[in-house]
Amino acid sequence: MTATIDPRTADVLPTGLLIAGDSVTDSSGGTHDHIYPATGIANATIALAGDTEVDRAVTAGREAQREWMSLPIGRRRDIMFDLADAVHDNIDELGRLSIHDFAVPLRTAPGHAMLAESFIRYYAGHVDKAHGETSQVSGKLDLNIVEREPYGVVGVIAPWNGPMVVVGMSVAPALAAGNAVILKPSELSPFSALRFGEICVEAGLPRGLVNVLPAAAEGSRALVAHPGVGKIHFTGGGTTAREVLITAAANLTPVATELGGKSANIIFADADLDQAAILAAWQGPLGQSGQSCACGSRILVQSAVYDEFMQRFLAVLAAAKIGDPFDTDVMVGPVISESSMTRILGVIDDAARNQDGTLVTGGQRVNGELADGYYLEPTVFADVDNKSALAQHETFGPVVSVMRFDDDDQAIALANDTDYGLNAYVQTMNLPRAHRIARALQSGSVWVNRNSDISPQGPYGGFKKSGTGRSGGVEGLYEFQQVKNTRIGL
Repeated sequence: MTATIDPRTADVLPTGLLIAGDSVTDSSGGTHDHIYPATGIANATIALAGDTEVDRAVTAGREAQREWMSLPIGRRRDIMFDLADAVHDNIDELGRLSIHDFAVPLRTAPGHAMLAESFIRYYAGHVDKAHGETSQVSGKLDLNIVEREPYGVVGVIAPWNGPMVVVGMSVAPALAAGNAVILKPSELSPFSALRFGEICVEAGLPRGLVNVLPAAAEGSRALVAHPGVGKIHFTGGGTTAREVLITAAANLTPVATELGGKSANIIFADADLDQAAILAAWQGPLGQSGQSCACGSRILVQSAVYDEFMQRFLAVLAAAKIGDPFDTDVMVGPVISESSMTRILGVIDDAARNQDGTLVTGGQRVNGELADGYYLEPTVFADVDNKSALAQHETFGPVVSVMRFDDDDQAIALANDTDYGLNAYVQTMNLPRAHRIARALQSGSVWVNRNSDISPQGPYGGFKKSGTGRSGGVEGLYEFQQVKNTRIGL
């Protein structure tokens, strides 16, 4: 394997698989030249897992999981707190590795590791509070015990746009529930996940309790199909989710999914329009260049303030600096790859050709000194038809649709008129309206007067085609436990 060191940060990029605490560079899945999206140049060659490495990781996970569950419960709790402390101590490094991963700007990259730390710390507090229950049984004096137990070895498949976020939201509760984890980051963003695996060993977790296997399609299928994997937690797109579900069905392996979205951001006339413009910009085309399942890509604005909102919204976009992700002033980085850039430009061209709306800003690749990277201008279409492909299909890029509504009922109807239901956003200063609209929206999460600030106390997941699982809260812990009922005749 080869890796380069960025002279600005002196970061050494991890390139081997992590199995049983050891770096594995000679793998059956071959290698992948990782392209840094900001330059279009390879910054490392990484190993990819195949069938052999998946099998080794499952074996290591089984052994480590037995060791993990044999520890006193207070010891497991304390080790997870140690892991949270270790992540905290390495936040700067993990943030920089996230930049090397997928060119998320420096001003937000450390937040991914901070989120992971908060989830690990939260679920560490649940380790010694896994209470079961008893209940009476009709017509009997039996002792009826209900307990929750781990699956054993679980597979966590992370998307390229947030491996450290998935570490917090999926790996942390899986460990707290008593499982071993095989974390499969995308080959497009492996570095921060691999470093996290090393930190797990450094923090005192049994070697093999967390194995990290970057993999392409072959290795991913091997993980999902392995009979030794008790459950799969998948975060990603609907097309890949269907393949995961079909593959898992051969062994009847349960699968939890957190999928995409086409989230509505409803801005009422009584909203704080300056705040609404900033939130719409950040939660729309600016944050991670729109490459987020939480992207509020459908902005619904009440007709009475439509023009005023658009003026403020476009001003916020114009002020956002696009450029080198290592520059602390940069807010907008590139999209993940050349193929994604080409696809997104195709969506923009199709929308313009089909007159789905009026292009009011953006729509082009950024040239000049950024021409070698995969940079796109933040793009806004106004007066979009909600039935159009632009409004209905997830773009996963810096492209948003703006449309008008007149009253509450129309806003609700437009917001719910989609196959997705992951997030919804409501901007209003009217508290009764906020409650009424939130209850009517078909969405797993509703954010009123704020962005999608995920926290470990709140369950996060989707309705409809946005997934079936939950991450966060006690619901996220239950995703990684199976229920056992024991009845003792007295």
